Amino acid sequence: METNTFDENKNNDLYESYEDDIKESTESTKYIVDNYDSFEDLELKDNLLRGLYSYGFETPSAIQRRAIKPMIDGKDIVAQAQSGTGKTGAFSTGALQVIDENISECQALIIAPTRELANQISYVSNALSNHMEKISIALCVGGTSLYESKDKIKDGAQLIIGTPGRIIKMISMNIIPTRFIKMMILDEADELLSHSFMPQIREVVQSLPESCQICLYSATMPKDKFEITRRFLRDPVNILVKRENLTLEGISQFFVDVDREEWKLETLCDLYNTISISQSIIYVNTKKRVDWLSDQLRDRDFPVGIIHSDLTPVDRTRIMSDFRHGTTRILISTDLLARGIDVQQVSIVVNYDIPNNRESYIHRIGRSGRYGRKGLAINFVTRRESMLLKDIEQFYETEIKPMPQDIQGYITLTYN
Repeated sequence: METNTFDENKNNDLYESYEDDIKESTESTKYIVDNYDSFEDLELKDNLLRGLYSYGFETPSAIQRRAIKPMIDGKDIVAQAQSGTGKTGAFSTGALQVIDENISECQALIIAPTRELANQISYVSNALSNHMEKISIALCVGGTSLYESKDKIKDGAQLIIGTPGRIIKMISMNIIPTRFIKMMILDEADELLSHSFMPQIREVVQSLPESCQICLYSATMPKDKFEITRRFLRDPVNILVKRENLTLEGISQFFVDVDREEWKLETLCDLYNTISISQSIIYVNTKKRVDWLSDQLRDRDFPVGIIHSDLTPVDRTRIMSDFRHGTTRILISTDLLARGIDVQQVSIVVNYDIPNNRESYIHRIGRSGRYGRKGLAINFVTRRESMLLKDIEQFYETEIKPMPQDIQGYITLTYN
């Protein structure tokens, strides 16, 4: 069986400078990206259509109108769109459409950087395939029983969703057969193409049939990641958004000038004593800061949850369940939860620490304002961090304003 290789010399001009709102940007392909105004126009399987409507999708979002059809047509794609615009629905639909339900082996592989995100993708994919009786889906993530996943795959899972380490381990053990895999999807692709995950992704790609279609999805796709994609994509269809549109319509962005680091805590307590919210996420830059801030807030009788990579998989699953169901209203996190996680009740994101890179900022604030709803991002800024925020503001051509003095009045007027 011929397999994929990373080719350093493929001559695809992949990177464009966001000249159009959403566009097909590879000159070497004649494929035209069309808009499809309804799911019926995409000529999807009847039972998949039923699943889409049962899940609550009524009409395709912008990314779904443009990305699903090239996936079905077998094109490699790079799809970049704002957080909360339906990317998971797009690639799950594409994968489920191309699967041959009469073949009981893996045909599509979806890889995500964290188990939380893989779990969420699994939930969406299972919901969309609810009426497709012959479809079987397996979840393969670290920290869970390898044998449970093995049994599910041996029973004939056609769609496998997982994290890089567990996926490559199960491929190397011949638990995941690769001969029928015709589509691989990387969600949060820019993260998966980083130094942390690249060796594992390279190993997965090299184990797949050479004809395997590869689809990359992310809210951000820096230029250096585009350079990496030229090694293993074939004439990809690029669906991109303008840089200035990445900061998400519907999310109000404010900053609070706290001047000194030691003044952040009292400012945060004052904020939570002032505003009435359903649920919120507070982002800090390190695991040590998560633990410290949670101790400080609990000492002040704020009921908070925490999540970071040092917690056990069982604890992380329980904490996310509590947060989704509203048992915990404030969650303190590192960038572990900055990508892809959809908790619809989240209306406010607080950057207690300004992130050290621009992409993290977009992913963090994208946890609010999901699917067109309004959201609020509040950034605490010391003198040292002011240049970081200014750089983010200039890069994305957005405006981050001083927080109004009557923030509760603003929230009531804007979001009610």
